[in-house]
Amino acid sequence: MKFSSKMERCGLSPMRKFNPYAAETEKRGIKIYHLNIGQPDVITPDAYFKALREFSEPVLSYAPSPGVPALLDAVCGYYARIGVTLERSNIQATTGGSEALQATMATLLDDGDEIIIPEPFYPNYHTSVTLAGATIRPLTTCPEEGYRYAVRERVEACINERTRAILITNPGNPTGCVISPEELKLMLDIAKEHELFIICDEVYREFVYGGEPLLSALQFEGYEDNVIVIDSVSKRFSACGARVGLLISKNKAFMSQSLKWMQCRLCASTADQVAAAALYGLDPSYFDVVRAEYKLRRDTLMAKLRQIPGVVCEEPKGAFYVMAALPVDDADKFQMWLLQEFDDHGDTVMFACGEPFYGTPGKGKNEVRMAYVIKREDLERAMDILAIAIRRYRREVMGL
Repeated sequence: MKFSSKMERCGLSPMRKFNPYAAETEKRGIKIYHLNIGQPDVITPDAYFKALREFSEPVLSYAPSPGVPALLDAVCGYYARIGVTLERSNIQATTGGSEALQATMATLLDDGDEIIIPEPFYPNYHTSVTLAGATIRPLTTCPEEGYRYAVRERVEACINERTRAILITNPGNPTGCVISPEELKLMLDIAKEHELFIICDEVYREFVYGGEPLLSALQFEGYEDNVIVIDSVSKRFSACGARVGLLISKNKAFMSQSLKWMQCRLCASTADQVAAAALYGLDPSYFDVVRAEYKLRRDTLMAKLRQIPGVVCEEPKGAFYVMAALPVDDADKFQMWLLQEFDDHGDTVMFACGEPFYGTPGKGKNEVRMAYVIKREDLERAMDILAIAIRRYRREVMGL
């Protein structure tokens, strides 16, 4: 029997592909320090659970396809606090930010189209783009330049007659790159001048560590027809399991077309949308505490990484990931060895292998993405394990 050629061109998620092997490892009594997935251990605000407990309807019915009015209004209020005026019609609630991405790609892209994305990028972008029949035109960055990409000549060199959009993540996943207002405006200018959409994945907006104010592409006037924002409660409120995301744009034609997707899948979870609305009413001081904790975790991870010979990485300025090149021959092979053949006093570690974060063939083979979403003492132990594992792997497997 035949399968979709589009699906066959997609790969497994590097964050989850080793989960079956991890389950077998844990059955043997080995403890795994999970740095492979952006699942924070920060406590989800009780406002979410309180709203769930208080939610009571005789019938748990479908929500409107664009979203529960209470959530749309709460999101409008959140954006108003950073100087952005939105109406309900500018917002559609989705099943996580992932569905917002899928709907956007399905709405914008045809077979043979291209979308420009700075690499390394979140691997699930590739799946959404490929299933829409399009391809990624990678905009290459490097750690020596802080993974920065907002250079007119570089961006415009990627534009051709098949280009339909540019996708940026700010702050970046997996790099932690935070672009400046000037750099963001340049990207918006390029998109407008070339009549392209610019999709801005802003799910890590609050997590910046240099004292920068909150920055959204929606804050810039004159780009309403170009800007599409992907948002979510998952990381912002440590509510990944709620699966509530947002697709936001002031382009009426785009929102009208994307509504077809929303109606096709009927609606996002009614109860979770009601509960998520309560999160958007939290005092902004909530983010001050969480941001400070993530910064301490970043500093802990970086201090340990810098002590491991041969590791190359750039300090992330935002989000909660670090991309690092390890002194090993193959990150996939190394990860399998960590799960099947290695432990240090009953402990091992998982990361996300780097190659799927790139669109350029051959790049990222010895790179990994690590999420600093676990407590600091666990991060220290995980990095100690990694250092021991690298030494043993180089000696026992690579013969060095």
